Amino acid sequence: MLTQPVKYQSDDEDSARWEGFEYRPGDIVISTRSKSGTTWMQMICALLIFGSPELPAALGWLSPWLDWLITPRDEVFARLAAQEHRRFIKTHTPLDGLLLDSRATYIVVGRHPLDLAVSLYHQGNNINRQRVRELTERPAPTEPAEPAEPAEPAEPAPPRLQPREWLLAWVDSDAGPPQVLDSLRGVMHHMSDAWARRTVASPGGQGAGGPGAAAAVRRRPPDRGAPDVRVPGAHGPAAHAPEVILVHYDDLRADLDGQMRWLAGLLGESVAADQWQALVHAATFEHMRARAAAQAPDASGVLKDPAAFFRRGSSGAGRELLTAAELARYHARAAVLADPDLLGWLHRPPG
Repeated sequence: MLTQPVKYQSDDEDSARWEGFEYRPGDIVISTRSKSGTTWMQMICALLIFGSPELPAALGWLSPWLDWLITPRDEVFARLAAQEHRRFIKTHTPLDGLLLDSRATYIVVGRHPLDLAVSLYHQGNNINRQRVRELTERPAPTEPAEPAEPAEPAEPAPPRLQPREWLLAWVDSDAGPPQVLDSLRGVMHHMSDAWARRTVASPGGQGAGGPGAAAAVRRRPPDRGAPDVRVPGAHGPAAHAPEVILVHYDDLRADLDGQMRWLAGLLGESVAADQWQALVHAATFEHMRARAAAQAPDASGVLKDPAAFFRRGSSGAGRELLTAAELARYHARAAVLADPDLLGWLHRPPG
């Protein structure tokens, strides 16, 4: 018996756009929270699929963001239907917002929530809000009627909070899903749902399932037959359930080569040995930042500066901003929102 997926909507995203999507055997769905390594994972998948550092088109064209309202849904569906390569699709929708299909593999990238939040703060300064309103056809703020008498000068908008104050407010906020997925509650919901469904998670190269154990993971053949749809509310590994791979942002930072080899094994992708180092280099933060115009998700001019989308790429920024007491406050709140095992996985020290 199937249950309906959870509906997630924001000013520029709508998970309902997934309704009616026709999966193919081998499809890859990259499900992350904002600023957790989405574009990085899209690039890694592109490199493994095409086997060359020179991609045939811009990354956002090859790997469309299906639930983004900026591009009309029919246009995205038509583009995906026309693709002949193995498809890899971006979404910020948690897995409980999708009807999961056993022919697909789902990759969820996790990042320390405080680092995610700091990146989210800076990303907010780089978005052209007026351009977003135009593309989503939302009306601009209405102008007041002409006053009978000269109006008092409008007071300037309050300045945006500084990063530390903003981060503390983010930690303390009660906002959460389904309305606010980029809140702390939203981040923990997305990751908790994926953690419960995981079939394998990257452990930083230690223990079963790490990069050195890729060959031991048994993969179903890519043409494994008719769809076997997963109930959105179900948790834990189950027969014929889709593959759900959890990747940690800091594992990619610490051992990009090893993590890419691990993912290639899980995805069943083979790469010519003489191309491998070129692919790893193409997936580095520095190389992607140098090619921001082709690799940042900005075909419609939403970003003020595409290069600023790849701002820093390191870890520890959130922990650097807060005092010991404030960090303790964060950990106390996180402990209420997520399983201890998941928190241990998310909160590893930066490499």
